[in-house]
Amino acid sequence: MVRTVQQINQKIKKGDVLVMTAEEIIDVVRREGVEKATKEVDVVTTGTFGAMCSSGAFLNFGHSEPPIKMQKVWLNDVPAYTGLAAVDAYIGATELRENGNMDYGGANVIEELIAGKPIHLKATAYGTDCYPRRKIETYVSLKTINQAYIYNPRNAYQNYSVATNSSDTILFTYMGKLLSNYGNATYSSAGQLSPLLNDPECRTIGIGTRIFLGGAKGYVAWQGTQFNTKTPMKNNVPTRASRTLAVIGDMKQMSAEYIRALDFRKYGMSLAVGIGVPIPILDEQMMKCVAISDKDIFAPVLDYSIQSRNRKPIKEVSYAQLRSGTIELFGKKVKTSSLSSYYLARQIAEKLKGMIQKGEFLLTEPVERLPEDMAVEPLEIVSKEEVK
Repeated sequence: MVRTVQQINQKIKKGDVLVMTAEEIIDVVRREGVEKATKEVDVVTTGTFGAMCSSGAFLNFGHSEPPIKMQKVWLNDVPAYTGLAAVDAYIGATELRENGNMDYGGANVIEELIAGKPIHLKATAYGTDCYPRRKIETYVSLKTINQAYIYNPRNAYQNYSVATNSSDTILFTYMGKLLSNYGNATYSSAGQLSPLLNDPECRTIGIGTRIFLGGAKGYVAWQGTQFNTKTPMKNNVPTRASRTLAVIGDMKQMSAEYIRALDFRKYGMSLAVGIGVPIPILDEQMMKCVAISDKDIFAPVLDYSIQSRNRKPIKEVSYAQLRSGTIELFGKKVKTSSLSSYYLARQIAEKLKGMIQKGEFLLTEPVERLPEDMAVEPLEIVSKEEVK
């Protein structure tokens, strides 16, 4: 059984496409088998909703009278990067407000813009003949900004580590609060619903793939930063942090339900991003991939009190074990908790399913595949003479 994206799109347009979520398809394949499921099901939808620190937004404010070439910009006192054109800026999700506090940042600005709230804009400049103005203060909103689009360099990680802490001190990390002496373990993945775990070799996900991003249609723009194919595998999926996606989408179409600011105590801000990716069922091999369940997806448990990139996993655990609420470490039952929302991941997969069934969302073929052979290299401290 082989079908094409074009054939699936024709079924979407006619209204007779069969779509299931990555959660629903597991029981179907278990009950009916891969061959029959492949003949019946055209698309499987995936979803994830969790902290994606490598996120941000490009904004164009428009020209004032007299015009200004913005050299420094603050949005609600959060610095934005302005090494672009005169009134363009990029605000990163993890940038913090310049008041010494760590509880408000770029993620809040992005969420509040999408929610329709007014944002205080302050900009300074050195002044030029064509841009004489040196300072401006005003308020902007998503309606008054010309362009506002999310561009996230690294989202939708293909698996990630489980964090725990062997030390006698509580640790505050991007994986949340880690209690001392293996008091807890945290993880961050939608597991069997996660997009890249359902297409582990990115056969159908590539540059140009249309996705659900923050409540709107978005696209895969490139491979994400720290994209890595050199990872151990088990059951045909990576057991370490592996591939990632760079994604883009129009903020003016998004919903604050699927883009939310996150405040990690004593660490800083992050942005929770909702992403859903439709997987066209091209053949039986694709069906085998989307039928993977939490019991067959494994992640490494890392001790975050060891401050080294070379720390070794304590063990590997399945997402079924993680979602049970406890895992066992050194004979001790350790409570687990998720930093990503499985509830919202499921909701995203369901919403994307509905959009496809209604003919509101057509699938796309990648214009180019993502790299098949790419490793992440460490940052080494070297002299000018030693650099490669």
